[in-house]
Amino acid sequence: MKKLIILLSFFFFAISLSAQNIEYETKNNIQYYSASVNKSDMYINERCVLDIYYPKNKKDFATIIWFHGGGLTGGNKEIPEALKNKGFAIIGVNYRLSPKAKAAKAIEDAAAAVAWAFNNIASYGGDKSSIFVSGHSAGGYLAMMIGLDKKWLQKENIDANQIAGLIPFSGQCITHFEIRRENGIPEKQPTIDAFAPLFHVRGDAPPLLLITGDRELEMLGRYEENAYMARMMKLNGHKETKLYELDGYGHGMTEPAFPLLVNEVNRILKELKK
Repeated sequence: MKKLIILLSFFFFAISLSAQNIEYETKNNIQYYSASVNKSDMYINERCVLDIYYPKNKKDFATIIWFHGGGLTGGNKEIPEALKNKGFAIIGVNYRLSPKAKAAKAIEDAAAAVAWAFNNIASYGGDKSSIFVSGHSAGGYLAMMIGLDKKWLQKENIDANQIAGLIPFSGQCITHFEIRRENGIPEKQPTIDAFAPLFHVRGDAPPLLLITGDRELEMLGRYEENAYMARMMKLNGHKETKLYELDGYGHGMTEPAFPLLVNEVNRILKELKK
C-alpha cells in the first residue's frame, strides 16, 4: 500500500509538473467575419470579435468555444478562469445583441465564430477534430442551436456533426424568450418553433451534456426544458445525451459546472483516441 501511495503521488506530481510547463498566450479582438462583411456592417465590425487563449508549446490541443450569457441582450466575451491551464484552447466570443440586431443574428454569429475555429485553429497548433462548444444561459442556447440545427453551420460550409461535443450550461431549449418577445409572445408562454433547440432533436448529433441548476432555484422552468430535451434526444436514438442537475445552485451555476465540462471534454478526447 505504501508503494502504491508513493507511485500515485509521483504520477500526480508528474501531471502537475507537465501542466505547469505549458505556456499560454492570449490574442484579443480577432474579427471572425471576412473583411468584406466587416466593411459592410458597422455593428458586425464592432461586435463580432473573439479572444483566443491557447497553449503555445503544445500541439494538437482541443478547443472549447465559450459563448457568454445575457439573454441575447447583454454580456461580453470572456475566457473563464476555471478553464485556463487545462491544456486546452479557449475561445471567448462576442455576438450581436438585441435590440440593436434581431436576436436570431446572434445564432448567425455563433455559427460564424465556430466556423472561424474550424478554419483557423490548426494555425495555432490545435486539432480541428477536437472542437467543443459550450456557454451559459443564452450562450448555452446558441451552442445548442448551431449544434443541432445544421443549417446555421452549413452556411459556413461546416457540418455541425464535426463538433466534438456540446456542453450547454442552463441553456434555453424552447424558443428563446428574447426571440419570443420580438414576436409579441409573453415570456411565460412556452413556444417551440424553428428557433427552439427542442425542434431540432436528432439521433446523429454530437455528444450532448446538459447541465442546469436546481429545478427549484432555476429560472422559468429551465431544468424541465433540459430534462425534456434529454428525453427527446434519447427517444430519437441519441446515445450520448446526459443531464446533470446541480442541487443547491440557481441559474448562475457556472462554478460547479466548469469541472463537469472539463471532465466531459477529457472523456470524449479519450474516446476519440480509441
